[in-house]
Amino acid sequence: MEFFNFHTHKFTNQANIKELVNQYPQDFDDTIPTYSIGIHPWYIVEDRIEADLKIIENKLQKTNCLAIGECGLDKRTEIPLNLQQMVFEKQLLLAEKYNKPIVVHCVAAFQEVIEIKKRLNISVPMIIHGFSKNQQVAKQLVDNGFYISFGKYLLRNPELKAVFQNVPDNRFFLETDTIEETIGEVYTLAAKYKNTTVAKLQQQVAINFEAVFNR
Repeated sequence: MEFFNFHTHKFTNQANIKELVNQYPQDFDDTIPTYSIGIHPWYIVEDRIEADLKIIENKLQKTNCLAIGECGLDKRTEIPLNLQQMVFEKQLLLAEKYNKPIVVHCVAAFQEVIEIKKRLNISVPMIIHGFSKNQQVAKQLVDNGFYISFGKYLLRNPELKAVFQNVPDNRFFLETDTIEETIGEVYTLAAKYKNTTVAKLQQQVAINFEAVFNR
């Protein structure tokens, strides 16, 4: 593994890249070698929740399912927040049961996500994907035991440079999500921001991968 792409919706099947491909219970591709699976807050279908959770629980028992998610809370979608929270909490409990990390989608709900982690006493790693907020939010997340993954917004928003620089080296991942740029391009900018080489950054992400996924 030269590159680890923490979160992507596109499987590129390149030998030098390990990809954590986001999958959904009702739209699943068994040929993808490493994936996460979860109920995204945008796509909650109330009369299908239990069926989806059963599919997720089945997949969580497979070795090539590395994580649950993306799942989480989004205050900018029309799905009621109390329903989102119920579905999120059920997935967190599954993650605990099967000792799998959690890929977290969070929009305008960081305090709620932190509160839920504490209240449910979640011990498995929780990783906020696609981070785009300020240093204060990043520090609060790190202080509460979260990892943070950077990608699209790191490339698009120069103000994230200082935020990324201040995230401890043992608490971040890099991703492409849905962007057209490659994971190599994300690593190149991240290495520049961290004042290091791509090779050293790859080594650090490999250490982080081992800590989160091979515990």
